[in-house]
Amino acid sequence: MKKSVFLFALAIAVAFTGCNNANQSKAEGEGANDKVTITHELGTVDVPVNPKRVVVLDFSQLENLDFIGVKPVGIPKTGVPKYLSRYKDDESIADLGNLVEANVEKLNELNPDLIIIGGRLKDSYEQISKIAPTIIPVWDTKDQFGALEKNITNLGKIFGKEKEFEASLADIKTKAAAVKEKADKSDAKALVVLHNKGRFSAYGSGSRFGLIHDILGVQEAAKGLDTHLHGTKTSNEFIAETNPDILFVVDRSAAIGDTPLNKEEVENKLIQRTNAFKNGKIVYLDSETWYLAGGGVISINRMIDEVDKAL
Repeated sequence: MKKSVFLFALAIAVAFTGCNNANQSKAEGEGANDKVTITHELGTVDVPVNPKRVVVLDFSQLENLDFIGVKPVGIPKTGVPKYLSRYKDDESIADLGNLVEANVEKLNELNPDLIIIGGRLKDSYEQISKIAPTIIPVWDTKDQFGALEKNITNLGKIFGKEKEFEASLADIKTKAAAVKEKADKSDAKALVVLHNKGRFSAYGSGSRFGLIHDILGVQEAAKGLDTHLHGTKTSNEFIAETNPDILFVVDRSAAIGDTPLNKEEVENKLIQRTNAFKNGKIVYLDSETWYLAGGGVISINRMIDEVDKAL
């Protein structure tokens, strides 16, 4: 009798264990196939939850992945900002070219689960999206915090890191508000220029560098500048006539690895007439941060800090 009871109990235990294992396998299988629908700049796409093989072709989004501890399998290693250099030096991460022209063949060989591209590769979206689910960040120069929120919200959904990104955005907004309060108390007017091989382009409110005016509240020395990506072509004479109290300079040549600008050429006799020069307020911004990135949680923090220091 005891033997029969023992065998009966054993049979139930085996059956229960088998059922548990089956349910666990089913749950794991379902988890592996979970997807989230993401709306991005070019449409809507279903993306796997917690993808294991991520390719990122945009430095701002590389920053955001770095923030949540996601290591990509491939990035463009040409022009990687110094503060992200560990990814360039990591031999386990494939080199996929640069921000403008990705090595699509090598990208395909990586067999990615998710691809994140940047605006410079927008024209290649259709080709790249055939390889794996592909998203392109939203970017709006007139609402940079709104764009940042949309992009990190998407990444939060994909990787289950909503709370971490929400906290980061809150910290950024708090820091920006403190800088704006300082700017509101100042009469200083600023001009932002991009320098490239001896030529200048000026940027103001609503432009790619508009964060200085639109979010941080620094007054414009020149209003009505072109909000186009390439800004308003300008000259030393224009800068002298505008007479900014602060002149912010972004050196494109240095950012892309060409010969950096010569400060003596920038601070010529015309520029020396400005209040900015007289007051020691010609500020050479970190060009890699402002030109190559500028849309991630790391670079925006760095940008706010630089403006804060200038004020």
